Amino acid sequence: MSAQLIAENLFTEDMSALLGARNTDTGQIFFPLPLRPADNIEPIALASRGTVWTYTVQRFPPKSPYLGPVDPEKFKPYVVAYVELPGQTMVESRLTGVEPDDVKIGMNVELTAIPLDPDAPEAEQKLIHAFKPVQGE
Repeated sequence: MSAQLIAENLFTEDMSALLGARNTDTGQIFFPLPLRPADNIEPIALASRGTVWTYTVQRFPPKSPYLGPVDPEKFKPYVVAYVELPGQTMVESRLTGVEPDDVKIGMNVELTAIPLDPDAPEAEQKLIHAFKPVQGE
């Protein structure tokens, strides 16, 4: 058995984009797609590239209901950012592939999927969305 997504309707079927929603009455786009369908909400694929709008570093294990590692001895700090998807919305996400000191507001990033707890056995891993720096930029 391989890693599972942490939630349904997180990605498009081919995992190339996050699955967001558009309010057909107002045109507002948001993420994530609501769990309960509504007549005025339609699913849409969000842009797979964006820019870091702001960020912080999570330096200690989050409180429950966090599903990742909570042992302070094993916990590894990570970057949490708001990524602006042009013309759509902002998405709160982890950043991967970059050290906290190297993150810059405005840096170009692209969507990826990472395990919430990379040290967990593969059968127990939960995949989450994340963004990584665009190579060559």
